[in-house]
Formats: sequence, C-alpha cells, structure tokens
Amino acid sequence: MYLKSIELSGFKSFAKKNVFEFNTPISSIVGPNGSGKSNVAEAFRFVLGEQSIKSMRGKKGEDLIWNGATSEPRANRASVKVTFDNSRKIFDIDFPEVSIERVVHRDGLNEYLINGSQMRLKDIIELLAGAHIGASGHHIISQGEADKVVSANPKDRKAMVEDALGLKLYQYKKAESERKLKKTFENVAQVKALRKEIAPHLRFLEKQVEKLAKTEGLREDLVKLALEYFKREDSYITSAKKEIEEERKPLSASLAKLEKELAEAKEVLAEQGSQEKKEYLILELEKELSASRAIKDASSRELGRVEGLMDAQSSIVRKQQELAASNEHKVIPLKDVEALYKEIEIEKDAPGILERIKAKFLNFLKERRETVASNIIEEAKKYIEELREEKLGVERKQKDAEEKEKKLQADYETLKKEVERAKDSDSSAQIAVFRIMSEENSIRSKLSLLKAREEKVGLEETEFKRELTEIGHLAGGDVLKYGGLEFSKEEGRVNQEERKRTLGRLKIRLEDSSIAGAEEVKKEHLETSERDAFLARELLDLEKSAESLNGLIKDLEDRLATEFKTGLQNINEKFDKLFTSMFGGGEAHLTLVKNELPVEEGEEGEKVEEGLDIKVSLPKKKIRNLMMLSGGERALTSIALIFAISQVNPPPFIILDETDAALDESNSKKYGDLVELLSEKSQLILITHNRETMSRAGVIYGVTMSGNGISKLLSISFDEAVEVAK
Repeated sequence: MYLKSIELSGFKSFAKKNVFEFNTPISSIVGPNGSGKSNVAEAFRFVLGEQSIKSMRGKKGEDLIWNGATSEPRANRASVKVTFDNSRKIFDIDFPEVSIERVVHRDGLNEYLINGSQMRLKDIIELLAGAHIGASGHHIISQGEADKVVSANPKDRKAMVEDALGLKLYQYKKAESERKLKKTFENVAQVKALRKEIAPHLRFLEKQVEKLAKTEGLREDLVKLALEYFKREDSYITSAKKEIEEERKPLSASLAKLEKELAEAKEVLAEQGSQEKKEYLILELEKELSASRAIKDASSRELGRVEGLMDAQSSIVRKQQELAASNEHKVIPLKDVEALYKEIEIEKDAPGILERIKAKFLNFLKERRETVASNIIEEAKKYIEELREEKLGVERKQKDAEEKEKKLQADYETLKKEVERAKDSDSSAQIAVFRIMSEENSIRSKLSLLKAREEKVGLEETEFKRELTEIGHLAGGDVLKYGGLEFSKEEGRVNQEERKRTLGRLKIRLEDSSIAGAEEVKKEHLETSERDAFLARELLDLEKSAESLNGLIKDLEDRLATEFKTGLQNINEKFDKLFTSMFGGGEAHLTLVKNELPVEEGEEGEKVEEGLDIKVSLPKKKIRNLMMLSGGERALTSIALIFAISQVNPPPFIILDETDAALDESNSKKYGDLVELLSEKSQLILITHNRETMSRAGVIYGVTMSGNGISKLLSISFDEAVEVAK
C-alpha cells in the first residue's frame, strides 16, 4: 500500500481532527447527501497543491476553513496531511515514510511541509510529479466530473492523458528550459548592447594606446641615442679637461722657473752698469711685443667665446624654427582672432558673405601659417646681431694687435741686428735675458691658447648639462644612466654634432606626440579591454547555454512525442478492451487531431494545436459523435477510458467520487468488477451510494453530520469483521 492515511483538521466541515487510514486495496466512504463525503476528495486536491479554490467549491482560501457553529467556534487555520509509504522509493526522497501537509490561514497565507519541514509549492509539485501524482487529473475524479474526460475539448483531453502517462514532469522541465532560454536570449541582447556601447570608446582608447606605443618607441630611440651622445660627450669633456690640465702643469712650472732666472739675470745686468740706449730700447720693444701678443691672445679667446655664444643662439633659433614649422603647436594671438571675428561681424549681412568669410579665413590662416610668432627667435636673432658686431670689433682689435706685433717685431729685428753688429760679442747676462724673455713669451702664448681651449670646453660642458637636463625631463631618468656604458671606437666631433642634431629632431617629434595622462589612458584601456573580453566570454557562455537549452528542449520534445505515442497505443488497447467488455461489443479508441490556429501579425510560420478525439461505435447502434450517447452510456465510456488510462500507468491511488451514480444494477456489477481489477495496481478510495460498489471495499468509512454542521467519522472493516465472524 502506498497511501497510508489522510488527516483533516479544521478543513471545511471537519472542524475537529479526523484521520482516514487506508490499509486495504479498496476503501469506501459513504454517507448521506450533505454529510461532507466529497470534502475528503477535495482535501486530497488541497494537500496535493490545487490552486483553484473554485474547483474545491469556494471563492477564496478562507472558505476552506471551518467557519464555526453554536457548539464549536470557527478555526483560524485548516490543515490536511497525507502520509505515504516510501519503502519502494516511489518518491525521490531518502525517507521510508513521506508526509505532505498544507496549511491555509484566514489571511490567505499557505504553508507547505514535507515531513514537518517547510517547503515551496514548487518542491511539492516536483516531488509528486515524479510519482505521477498531481492536484488534479485522472486519479482524482470529483463529484459530477465522471464524464469530464469525455466532455472535455480535445486539447484538455490530451493534457489529461499526458498527465496520466507521467509526462507532466517532462513538460515542466521543458517549460522551465524554455523560460531559461528566453532569459538567456534577453541576456545575450543585453551583453551585445553593452559591447556595442563600449566599442567606440574602446577603439578610441586603442588609437591612444597605439599613439602611446609610437611615443614610447620615439622615447626609446631618443634614450638609446642620448645615452651614446652623453657618454661620448662626457668622455670628451673629461678627456679634454684632463689633457689641458696635463699640458698646463709643465708650462706653468717652466714659466715660474724662467721668471726666477730672468730676475737673477736682471740682477747681474744691474751689477754690470747701465746699458747702451739701443739695448734698453730692445728690452722695451720686447715688452711692447709681449704686451701686443697678450692683446692678440686675449682677442683670440674673446673671439672664441663670441663664436661659441653665436653657435648656442643659432641652435636656439633652429630649434624654435622647427617648432614653428609644426602647425600643431603654432599659436595665434587672441587679439588677431578677435579682429577676424569683428571683420566677419561687420559683413554678416552683406551678399556673398560665405565666400568672403571663407576667403578671409583662408587668408588669415595663410598669413599666420607663414609667420613665426616667436619672441624667443627675435630675441635670439637680435642677440646674434649684437654678437656679430662684437665679433667684428674683436676681429678689428685682433687685426690691429697683429699689425702692431708685426711692426714691433720688425723694429725689434732691425734694432737687434744693429746691436749685434755694433758688438763683437754679448755678455752672458744679456744673452740669458734675451733667451729667458723669448722662452717666457713662447710659454705665455701657449698658456693663452690653453686658456682659450679651456673656455671653449667650458661652453661645451654648459651645453652638455643643459641638454642632459632637458632630455632628462622629456625622456625620463634612464638617460642619466650612461656612466656604465662603453664605446671603444674613437671618432671625431663631426659624428657627435650629427648626433646632437638628430637628438634635437627626436625631441621635437616626442614633444609633438606626447599625450597628457598617459598612465590613466593605459589603465582605462586595460580596464575597458578586460571588460570587453569579459563580455565576450559571457556572450560565448550564453550562446553555448542557449545551444545546450535548445538541445535539451529538443530531447524533451522527442521524448514527450515518443512516450505519448507509446502510451496512447497502450491506452487505446485497454480502452477498446474495457469498452467492449462493458457494452458487450463495439469499439472505442482515441485519435490525435490537429487544428490550425490563427497567426498573429508579426509572427512567422503556422500555429497548430493538438488534441485527442474519442471515436466510439456501439453494438446495434449508429452514432456520429459522443453527444448522441445517453447519460449512462457516457458514464460507462468515461469509466472505461479512466480505467484504461489508470491501467497503462497506474498511479499510487485513485479517488472516485460517485462516478457510479448513473449506473444501473447490471452496469454497477461490471463497474465493481473493473474496480477490483484496477485495485491490483492502485489503491482505490470510493465515495459512493452504490451498494454493489460498497461490497467490493475492504473498509468503509461512514461520514455523518449532526445539527451543528460538523462532519463525524465512523468506520467498518469488513476484513476484520470476517476474521471475528470466523
């Protein structure tokens, strides 16, 4: 036995707790009309999840609760609990006994419990569907619904048969899969919309990142070239300063020694007495010659300094001109733009205004494009002109010094020859003085040249430090790490100058291509790319999910079609056999019919509704349809079909509420035989007035109602009575 008991408390007319125990294959519930027998069948519908209050003869949930009487106050809740034996695992739950309880409160709130644990209605339906049990269907036939399966339309009749065949679980899974598929398509549309929304911004960021990559490439080229330039320049400056210092040390030592020797020689000459006038003049000429040479050397150094400054200013002019040649960085004064606007405003009402505005605007751009509005260039050019004039003055000064030196040198040579001719020989002191002064002048000239070289190296060092600072700010601290590099190949200054010019061009290009907030752009591009990749993966997963759901729906549809076709064949065999037995001949079967439904505007394809039609043929009668059957014939046909369905896929229990009311004595006996046949596979609960039907029951529950409207329960067990009688 699968069904063990049902307990009613506060449900409709059962004000108090009443328990029906079902321990025989056939149980019968009898009683006078209005005593509450049918409330038991409705209690089964209620506890098994029926949501239609109308099918339980009510309008709202409160109508199912005991409403009170003079002797018994109204209840605040109604509960029905049904208990099943699960030793054969008809339910997919790991308990030997399963109790399902439903409670309704006066506020309409419903509670569902399985073995005392609160559950959802969905859980109850899924659990029952696995055992081919539902709140309504072929296994619960309420009063007046005996011919429901006959009078129903083809679509509803097909639904009843599907439910009886246990296809409801597959239909539920199919509906759930279709709902998930619809939600998946909605999610796919949302993800595609999100990707479409961020696509333009992502393309913009990709272009920015590409530009940053090019900028980074320029920076790397600049750093690579700058490292070699700075290393070679630093080596050159260090080597030049070291070389100058090494050359200066012996010259300075020699000069100090000569100055000491000259002082000693002059002391000797002073002790020898006065010199002749020519000798004195020679000495004076030598002093003047030395002074003239000093002036010439100073002029040479000054000329080197002026030329270095001119080179530096020319470099500034060249750099600014390269910047000015780029239209992206050309600046137009605000007053010029305002002046153009005023000119356009004056002529705004004149005919042909568009052509004149276009001409003015193009002329305005042409003039500004050809004009280098740079104060730095003008100031640098002005300073170069000043240096050029200064250079001319220094060159004149140098030329005058050279001419004076030539004249003094000529006078000195002439006078010296006269002195040499006048004397047969010179004193050793005079020779020493002349030698010392000559060597001293030579050394001073060399020291002057070294000084000029040192000043030039100083200017080059200043320019080197400026370039180092400027490129360091532009390309980063990597350019400062040139100390550990090694370049063994020696080369001239020409290559280094070419390197310097290339660095200047790279600096301008890097400044033009720089993007503000590069790190923020990279970060935003990374985040946007990751989001787009995530959405792409989500889209792929959703498409795979949709494909999987489509496959699942197809499998469920194939299984439903196969199960339905097989089940229908089995039902027809049983139906025809039972129909022939009950009518003494004839034939009956179910046929699948299809009706085309109207297609709404915007929908594609055709819509077809499937149903089941009943074809019967009575012996010795010609009928065209079921409506031509009498009430008894319709009842017998309904019973034959219901029993046929129940035999194909037997439910754990069947409740028949006065389905035999329209049968005569002869047919009642046939009905009883069928009931006994059906009880071999399912428990039967019969609500009846028919004595023949009662006789087939193992236990009879009597339901009576007193004057206070409360249903009471009495029971008679025939099986126990037989044992007692024996």
